[in-house]
Amino acid sequence: MPRQKGIQRRNQITSIATNKFREKGYRAVSMRELADHVGIEAASFYNHFDSKESILKEICFRMAFEFFKGIEWATRETSSPDEMLARAIRSHIKVITANTDASAVFFHDWRYLSEPYLSEFREMRLKYEEIFRNILREGMLRKMFGKQDETFIVLTIFSTLNWVYEWYDPDGKFAPEEIADNLSSVILNGIRKK
Repeated sequence: MPRQKGIQRRNQITSIATNKFREKGYRAVSMRELADHVGIEAASFYNHFDSKESILKEICFRMAFEFFKGIEWATRETSSPDEMLARAIRSHIKVITANTDASAVFFHDWRYLSEPYLSEFREMRLKYEEIFRNILREGMLRKMFGKQDETFIVLTIFSTLNWVYEWYDPDGKFAPEEIADNLSSVILNGIRKK
């Protein structure tokens, strides 16, 4: 039971930190402030996390895991590159809309990770982007997509997708599936061979 309580407290800390990092920015939030919001003494905070950066690391790598889990689903079945890209976009949007606060921290505050975590995080990002590049290359080889610079296309796709957390409203007009379908349509229409 004490272990379960420790896990619950750690999750509570991570959740509150995620919210505060998004609200104020990672650098502006202190461990004392987080401890106050959690309702524990600053000294006992270190029983759960040894530093503010270790919380950031947990948020960033947990989100990276979710993105990779989604892209694995998107590329698991053999399908055409356009279907695969639509599924990859859908999974990406699903992760973002499931936790917009963590998405904001993931996309902006990863820069505050120190080595070796910063390099590990960058490597994971490059691997994730490479999966999208491979889908695009396959689409170009099959002459489904027009011949274009795949790095430019991948950067454009992520520039479009990664800002959804800013305007997505769970109670708003668009459900995550609608957002993913609309963005897939716009992106695929832009890169399909004419």
